[in-house]
Amino acid sequence: MTNQIPQARLRNFSIIAHIDHGKSTLADRLLELTHTVEGRQMMSQVLDSMDLEREKGITIKARAVRLEYTANDGHVYGLNLIDTPGHVDFAYEVSHSLQACEGAILVVDATQGIEAQTLANVHLAMREGLTLIPVLNKIDLPSADPETIMDELENVLAIPREEVILASAKDGTGVPEILEAIVARIPAPKGDPRQPVRGLIFDSHYDAFKGVIVYVRLASGTLKANDEIKLMASGARAEPLELGVFRPQLVPVKQLAAGEVGYVATGLKSVRDAQVGDTLTTVAHPAAEPLPGYQPAKSLVFAGIYPVSGEDYPLLREALEKLHLNDASFTYEPESSVALGFGFRCGFLGLLHMEIVQERLEREFSLDLIASAPSVEYHVKLLRGGEVAIDNPSLLPNPSDIEVLEEPWVNLSVVTPSSYIGPLMELSTNRRGLFQNMEYLDPTRVVLHFEMPLAELIVDYFDQLKSRSQGYASMDYEEIGYRPANLAKVDILVNGEPVDALSLIVHRDNAQSSGRLLTAKLKELIPRQMFEIPIQAAIGSNVIARETVRAMRKNVLAKCYGGDITRKKKLLEKQKEGKQRMKRVGSVEIPQEAFLAMLRMGEG
Repeated sequence: MTNQIPQARLRNFSIIAHIDHGKSTLADRLLELTHTVEGRQMMSQVLDSMDLEREKGITIKARAVRLEYTANDGHVYGLNLIDTPGHVDFAYEVSHSLQACEGAILVVDATQGIEAQTLANVHLAMREGLTLIPVLNKIDLPSADPETIMDELENVLAIPREEVILASAKDGTGVPEILEAIVARIPAPKGDPRQPVRGLIFDSHYDAFKGVIVYVRLASGTLKANDEIKLMASGARAEPLELGVFRPQLVPVKQLAAGEVGYVATGLKSVRDAQVGDTLTTVAHPAAEPLPGYQPAKSLVFAGIYPVSGEDYPLLREALEKLHLNDASFTYEPESSVALGFGFRCGFLGLLHMEIVQERLEREFSLDLIASAPSVEYHVKLLRGGEVAIDNPSLLPNPSDIEVLEEPWVNLSVVTPSSYIGPLMELSTNRRGLFQNMEYLDPTRVVLHFEMPLAELIVDYFDQLKSRSQGYASMDYEEIGYRPANLAKVDILVNGEPVDALSLIVHRDNAQSSGRLLTAKLKELIPRQMFEIPIQAAIGSNVIARETVRAMRKNVLAKCYGGDITRKKKLLEKQKEGKQRMKRVGSVEIPQEAFLAMLRMGEG
């Protein structure tokens, strides 16, 4: 039955929205209304299948599902919904999903209006030339203000108010109108089923029995279950184990034709062979060239991940390999640290992505992990010529060898109620942000544009933004390249030994205050030992801050009552000698909280 729907009655669309504007709930209603999921299997956020997605209320992985809908004209339409994440870290997944669609439902919260992510996703969709269906969600809430927000949509995004559908995904209002609008407004996919097969891979996951399962949108051609396939970028070949569509579980079919969205179980063992963005074709009639316009995901934030106990290292390596099968967007390579032993240097799309990967490793593989402070990738031009890229502060070359040190910058846009402009300007300029301009969305809300070093953004800018705006502001950023900067590497020495995992690269003007803050924080966190521990922050051999963890002392005079003072002195001298000897052999345990202190420096 699934394959009988002709191309003219297929619709491929995705739902784009800012976090928490009701995207997953709307997807639930669409699944219910089209009877794709039976009532007894229905649970809220059907497409958010990971525990983490449900707990944090966010969508992390893109998902696809095929709905069959009988429209008012009596025909059955095949609607392919490609669910997308909403957070800025996953913008690359959104761009993949949008490339597989002809239209998008733009969900805007009727109580909150346009936010930073809404703007960013709309621009992505417009760049792909998609048809937008604007939906104002949550109109059942008492604080909803549809009129003002329709004005906003008209003024800011040039969306005519007649096109806006008022809906409440929670109680189902307006959802039938949305389905009709999908059929009426979104164009059918183009593509000749008689041409050679070209399919865009927009996602993939690994299955222990079927190998890599690629999610594919066929741009042209007809793929049959027994065709041997080839991936154009990696050159890998495979005989598919099955083809099928998502409802939302995998349902096998005999063939997929141009315009359809489905999956191919390739039997391949590594996701690296089937990278997202690759073009799938057949070995018998290969396509001349791959589909255009794909960029691989780019890591922006780097951190070291180490097992708490050394013998877990092989388990961590295995866990990273398994996780990488399902999420090819993070990178990892082995590294070792004097302080933390063996671990991996991992690259992530952003801070939220880093937190999610770390949490998944700890949960799904029951590991105890320590993550070093996040850093960005710096470009170092050397005096003797040549350039190196470093993402770990401890690998920075000697300052005397460096000609120029460059750091990545981003364009940052912040959407906020106008009453918070002052605190947010102060926050951004304190982080070396350069104010560009400001535009009013409506009389009470503005978009502020800054240029800012990525390193200043990744640590706790987002938390500070939320706390200074009482949770109302939202942000979005995109890279704009590298610029030279006056940076210095601050080393932290504990008991005279540099702790490589605690070193950080900061702007020279902020070096002293960062050093002071960090040493003070570490003094609170490092437990007292039987001997005194100096904690120092240094740039090269120049110490810029110092704190001392006092020694714990046993009261050796307790048994002396009365008697000569020389006897007491003798006992104290003996204790002092013992402490000296301890200091030579004593090593200092640095707890995980000390590494986390790096993340929370701005809150001090």
